Amino acid sequence: MDEALLVRVSSLLAASGLTVATAESCTGGLLAKLLTDVAGSSAYVKGGVVAYANDVKQRVLGVSPATLERFGAVSAETVREMAEGARRLLSADLAVAISGVAGPGGGSPEKPVGTVYLDLYDGATHVVEARRFGGDRDGVRTWSALTALRMLEDHLASRLPPRPPPPPGSKR
Repeated sequence: MDEALLVRVSSLLAASGLTVATAESCTGGLLAKLLTDVAGSSAYVKGGVVAYANDVKQRVLGVSPATLERFGAVSAETVREMAEGARRLLSADLAVAISGVAGPGGGSPEKPVGTVYLDLYDGATHVVEARRFGGDRDGVRTWSALTALRMLEDHLASRLPPRPPPPPGSKR
């Protein structure tokens, strides 16, 4: 696991004053686990929903049955609705949703094992990524959670003011 990435994301969340919620399917709560591994994370992690089954995506997160029927559980459209639902349900500033095919089975020609969709939603804008990860089930889940952390890092870093340059002669 990329400990430096986790430290950077945690620092950025703490500095931003923003809160985050997660909605996870194929990762089974791994992203929420990583975020809460850091002491003090209760200041910015509101909670998470592991919505592995489609009926949970619908009942808890408010994903439309029509979305699931038309696009499937592993789609940009579904993670969009998952992120919106998690943000609303947990009253968070940001939400990250992940759904994918972790394997070893369950893939199709259109969505082979390793296909993952992620969405970061801030209440105004969705940032969606579609990825195809290689490796075994644990690898797909780990890469998915790391990608979500990188999405958070990029989003938060773009919102915070740049750090001032160090004074002449200082080490940084």
